[in-house]
Amino acid sequence: MSADAGTPRILYCHCAYAQAVPKPVKQQVLQTLTASGVEFEAVPDLCEMSAKRDPALAELAGCGALTIVACYPRAVTWLFNAAGAPLAEGVRVLNMRTETAEAVAAALPRRTERGAGAPASEPVGECDGRSPSVKR
Repeated sequence: MSADAGTPRILYCHCAYAQAVPKPVKQQVLQTLTASGVEFEAVPDLCEMSAKRDPALAELAGCGALTIVACYPRAVTWLFNAAGAPLAEGVRVLNMRTETAEAVAAALPRRTERGAGAPASEPVGECDGRSPSVKR
């Protein structure tokens, strides 16, 4: 399934290795995302993906209707640039490092209706019809 250009996508980074994001904040944001029914993709650590130049970053970088839930926007931009995958204009970055879980949750895109017959487990974030290698 190709993602509709108007469908917002969410990429959540769990910051598993650097542990720069307070654990209670990331746990509450993840819990909120899971309970909301909003489609999202979760990755263990964007820093690791950048260091490995994971091709999923390039696939996601071109998606203008993308919200990244991670840490400092400048750091996220740098990580994508370092991986050779500059972010498209219009990508939003929500900072779990400095914001409360409530503030991040309030800024998340709201649930949108999926196309008829689309399975709920199908990954979102495809801009060109290919599924990125990140999983929910």
